[in-house]
Amino acid sequence: MIRPSKHAHPDLTVMSVATVILERLKAKRTETYADLVILVEKRTKNAKTLFLPALNLLFILGLIRYLPKADRFEYTAQS
Repeated sequence: MIRPSKHAHPDLTVMSVATVILERLKAKRTETYADLVILVEKRTKNAKTLFLPALNLLFILGLIRYLPKADRFEYTAQS
């Protein structure tokens, strides 16, 4: 679910997981897939299923891109 409802736990939404990913990418500029998965698991238990939808949301919004040669994600938004 992208938008939380009154029954959803605030930390278990796509928006929440996308925010965690975006905060890390803003701070470090690039990060590996494995490191991002570990970060999401540490910050929010049971949120691993929301990881890929959160990445998809950030791709659609044009905030991140994947660098296949380096196997990393990069923050691309203008500061």
